[in-house]
Amino acid sequence: MSTPKIVLFYVFTPLPDPDAIRLWQMTVCESLGLRGRIIVSPHGINGTVGGELDSVKRYVRKLREYPAFRDVDIKWSGGLGDDFPKLVVRVRPEIVTFGAPDELDVDSDGVIGGGERLDPDGVHRLVSERGDDVVFFDGRNQIEAQIGRFAGAVVPDVETTRDFVPLLDSGAFDHLKDRPVVTYCTGGVRCEVLSMLMRKRGFSEVYQLDGGIVRYGEQFADDGLWEGSLYVFDKRMTVNFSDDAAVLGRCGECGAATSNVENYPDRQGRELAVICPDCFDGLSGARA
Repeated sequence: MSTPKIVLFYVFTPLPDPDAIRLWQMTVCESLGLRGRIIVSPHGINGTVGGELDSVKRYVRKLREYPAFRDVDIKWSGGLGDDFPKLVVRVRPEIVTFGAPDELDVDSDGVIGGGERLDPDGVHRLVSERGDDVVFFDGRNQIEAQIGRFAGAVVPDVETTRDFVPLLDSGAFDHLKDRPVVTYCTGGVRCEVLSMLMRKRGFSEVYQLDGGIVRYGEQFADDGLWEGSLYVFDKRMTVNFSDDAAVLGRCGECGAATSNVENYPDRQGRELAVICPDCFDGLSGARA
């Protein structure tokens, strides 16, 4: 019986020859029959790869053979077997596209000047000590946040990661500069950069949820501060941490409660939409 698995990972580290890393990653993944998306830049690597369990295990071993990736934090999850349509390995200026490559400095220990890392227990300690003064700051786009977020979180009005820098520069969140801010995202990679950008703009006490929502959900499921479903970047679209996950999303067509996200334009022309299965089937049939 096949056992499909998906791994999510990133490493911030100086890479003198990103093109060589891209070719190596392409060769390894093709030889193992893996598909997914890997981005390489001078600042590091960011990837989501899926395939059969044995092949994914061999991939992880190969990845860790490269000295700079030896300690990579691998986040595992169950796959469907056809989670990615193809393999894409690209070199880009940033492994997360904030549009600010010149602001990012990395060394062998990762991002320089980022927020203090907090594991899930550390987040709970901070909230216990500082109470309502703590601000959870969502580092994802609005579609992701619609179906799941930390209780009381600030959700910036962004459609892409590129929207964060102009929004921060506009002063929209200056009222938070003297409060403890916990940035969070799916696996942690976006907050590595976001927390650095916030600190550079005068936010005095910035933290990042180490390992992202994925690590938090593995530990606390739906018995902590997280509410709802998690959007993921593969065919599954959403995952829940337990059978008790709250349904926070609302269908963009009929308003019904739903955690369903589809890669399908809604009436506003967006590529992703929170839409209930009934409306999605109806729209799909009408446009077929």
